[in-house]
Amino acid sequence: MTAASPVASAYRTIEARSWFDRSAFEVAPDLLGMDLVHETPAGRIVGRIVEVEAYLGPEDLAAHSARGETPRNAVMFGPPGHLYVYLVYGMHHCANVVCGPGDKPEAVLLRAAQITEGEPLARLARGAVAASRLAAGPGNLSAAFGIDRALNGADLTRGPVRLAAPSPPADGERPAITRTTRIGVEYAGTWAARRLRFLFADDPHRSRR
Repeated sequence: MTAASPVASAYRTIEARSWFDRSAFEVAPDLLGMDLVHETPAGRIVGRIVEVEAYLGPEDLAAHSARGETPRNAVMFGPPGHLYVYLVYGMHHCANVVCGPGDKPEAVLLRAAQITEGEPLARLARGAVAASRLAAGPGNLSAAFGIDRALNGADLTRGPVRLAAPSPPADGERPAITRTTRIGVEYAGTWAARRLRFLFADDPHRSRR
C-alpha cells in the first residue's frame, strides 16, 4: 500500500487481483475476519466480516450467473476483484465480492459484519438498533456501509470500497469457522443442501434466519 492510498496504514488492503482470482469456495472462508473498508464522502466505515455465502457460477442454481449474463449481473462476468451490488425486494442492496477462477462468474455474498469504525455514519442509515445488529444480514450490511447500486462494479483493489487483512489477534487464535446451508435458496434444488455459508458461529454480529 502506498502513502497515497486513502486507507489508513492500520488496514493492510488487498491490492493483488490474483487474491480474488480463485473459486468463491476458497475466497469465502478467507474473507472471515477481514475488514471491509468504505471511504465515504462523509468519512470511513470499517467492519470485521463475520458471515458470508459462496455462489459457484452458472452450474449453481442459486447464483445469479446461472441465468446467464444480463445487464443486472454483468459485473459477475467481468474481472475478479470487483463489487457486485444488486437490489432485492426493491429495497435492500446486497454486496458481493466477484471471484474467479479466470472468467468463471462466481461471487461471495457479504452477509454480516461487526462495525469497528464509523458507527455514527452507519447509524445514519440503520438508526438506533443494537450495535450487534448494525450490519447483521446482507441488506443491513450494505445499508450500514453506505453501499448501493452506485458502487456496482467498484474495483476492490482501488477503492472506495476495499478489503483489508487486520492485524493478527493478540492471543494468536482465530475463531472457529462453521459451514451451513445458505439462507433463502430453497428454489435451487440440490444446491440448496450444499454447505456454502461460512460464519463465526458464536459471533453475536452474525445474521439471523
